[in-house]
Amino acid sequence: MSLLIKPEPFSREFDRFFDRLFDAPAAQRWSPAMDLTEAEDHFLLKADLPGMSEQDVTIEVDGGVLTVSGERHADHEQRERGWHRIERSFGRFQRQLTLPEGVDADAVSAEFDSGVLSVRIPKPERVQPRRIAIAGSGKDSAAVGDGQQPAVEGSAAERPATEEPVT
Repeated sequence: MSLLIKPEPFSREFDRFFDRLFDAPAAQRWSPAMDLTEAEDHFLLKADLPGMSEQDVTIEVDGGVLTVSGERHADHEQRERGWHRIERSFGRFQRQLTLPEGVDADAVSAEFDSGVLSVRIPKPERVQPRRIAIAGSGKDSAAVGDGQQPAVEGSAAERPATEEPVT
């Protein structure tokens, strides 16, 4: 014998109603959808922010963390009588993204078009190996003949053994 429970059709609606009624006003109520894609020389973050303008959004880079925050205001009016249903989310939001090491915060750019925020994050330049000149002592540097310090190039590959010593 299985136990069947009849679902309460309005229980979820009452839960949402009381959650909104008694929530702290500063509570985060929604989180916008965001996509992060990678291109050859940059990352692109796109966020859907319908009903918002660039004045409603703040973008900051601090300590290698990109923060997108803002607030979408409710545009419904309070009514004393009757019921009305509110499904669109509003309130404050904040999303953070840890950036790769070496990203130039001054090169991050953003634009806002038709409710979509696009943030372009340039990739950090790869660290290139650097050749280090080795300075010799006074007697070794005289062997060069032109007074310049010898530079070390190439690799330390082993030579095959030969029958005759190399002079």
